[in-house]
Amino acid sequence: MTPTTPTATETKRSAREVFTAISGLIVGMFVAVLSGTIVSTSLPVIIADLGGTQSQYTWVITASLLATAVSTPIWGKLADLVDRKILVQISLILFTVGTVIAGFSTDTNMLIAVRVIQGIGVGGLMSLVMIAVALIISPRERGKYMGVVGGIMALGTIGGPLLGGFITDTLGWRWNFFVGVPFAIIAIVLLQFTLHLPKPQKAKVSIDYFGIVLLAVGVSTLLIWVSMGGSQFEWDSSTSWTLAIIAGLAIAAFIAVEFFVKEPIVPMSLFRNRTFTLSVIASIAIGVSMFATSVFLAQYFQLARGATPTESGLMTIPMIIGQMGASIVIGQLVSRFGKWKGWMLTGSVLATVGVTLMSMLRYDTPFPLVALYMFVLGAGLGMVMQNLTLIVQNDTPPAQLGAASSNVNFFRTIAGTIGVTVMGSVLSTSVGTYITDGMKGFTPSTPEELEALKHLGSGDVPKVGDLPETIRTIVESAYGHGIADAFIIAIPLAVLGIIAIAFIKNKPLSTKNAAEQLRDQAEESAIEVAEAEFGANTSTGTIRLAGTGTVASSTGSVTVLEREDRDDER
Repeated sequence: MTPTTPTATETKRSAREVFTAISGLIVGMFVAVLSGTIVSTSLPVIIADLGGTQSQYTWVITASLLATAVSTPIWGKLADLVDRKILVQISLILFTVGTVIAGFSTDTNMLIAVRVIQGIGVGGLMSLVMIAVALIISPRERGKYMGVVGGIMALGTIGGPLLGGFITDTLGWRWNFFVGVPFAIIAIVLLQFTLHLPKPQKAKVSIDYFGIVLLAVGVSTLLIWVSMGGSQFEWDSSTSWTLAIIAGLAIAAFIAVEFFVKEPIVPMSLFRNRTFTLSVIASIAIGVSMFATSVFLAQYFQLARGATPTESGLMTIPMIIGQMGASIVIGQLVSRFGKWKGWMLTGSVLATVGVTLMSMLRYDTPFPLVALYMFVLGAGLGMVMQNLTLIVQNDTPPAQLGAASSNVNFFRTIAGTIGVTVMGSVLSTSVGTYITDGMKGFTPSTPEELEALKHLGSGDVPKVGDLPETIRTIVESAYGHGIADAFIIAIPLAVLGIIAIAFIKNKPLSTKNAAEQLRDQAEESAIEVAEAEFGANTSTGTIRLAGTGTVASSTGSVTVLEREDRDDER
């Protein structure tokens, strides 16, 4: 039997049908955003309660980001090979299981371990949701729908820190991990009944297992080397050299393997596309700024300004309003006018200004100024982040949609992970130096002051509210200055992001979704094959594939006719 291809009427959907189709995806993303932001303001309390150090604080974040980074291109490649709907559900289940187990953590090491499970689930959600949306909605129309999605995400992003702070102050921090479970169950049910995606065209699945191992080893070893160098071991030690060599060899071997395997996780051919390559560079710059603010803002407000988790959540609202407001508004404008480059250049400039302002923070910086800094940075990130994925999808063949989309997210996540790790190391070193300098000449006069000095000497994250007033100011000043120093690292990367976006080709946004593009390609291939093997009827503009009952029209449509008996044709 001759396979048929879907017609245009089968792929076109009304706005109501589109929202119905992506409802499960929206709820799934809401769960992921909520579960991440709800913990952000509580993390200083969690680490202090579990007796963790500043290094472990960073690794609680890094473990999740590392798992997300390594798994993102794998999820994306699988999306080009197997059922995407099942993949979305599996990623959501993994994320939910990891989140629940995290709520029962008994020490920081257990929390770090289960954050890996969470990160694998997040890697799937972040890449698969955008792939699914691309299959349903054209690039030109996508901004309009993603604006609505952005509004719902804003609810999770704004409400998460507030809800997390309230829960931590009333019920305890463990409930932060349990509150998203009902939403996750709803998302899984909605996905089952509302999400209908075209199946990948690959007849045989081939997975690059060797590449997966090399990628995991290379990236993991690199992050361990970067995060622990200078603290757990000297940079010039045998341990340092061993980790650096293993990371370098594994990454080099991964790149070599990707040139020869049938279905590479990171197709090297993608880098021949200027839009993809420059978008990756821009994603690296944006990733560092994005993850740094999510990690270090909670520390700034709670450790440098003495805020409670609830107050910390409220203080981050200017950042969220800037980011989500810009994302929604610019998404609508991009859909309406089809222009994207000017907005992305503006956003990259704002992001650079924002991280520069953040590097000027101190513990006593007036809050209106801090709010302005956050708003500028948030607006810049909101203008750039989702549009980077959009322009890559717009300039990528549909057959490589999953790999291209996920790899932009991959490089953004891996850069953010390395950036956060390096910035965390800078913060830890700076805070230690500033506290030591501040304590010069200080002699404890009470048992409370003596106990506080012992706790600070252990390297654990302090509970600032419990410190004596004489020591508290020194600690707050140290964290305020140290966090500002960490943001300096993001400035040159942000400038690089401006340059990369400036050189991206200003290609008009397509009005066809990925499913329609795949259909058109199939029809064009059928016509080309028919012309080559059977010839074309130039007078009628049709090509008859004798004995198959198939007629291909020069207008691009393929019609299956009733099979004609060959004896009759004779």
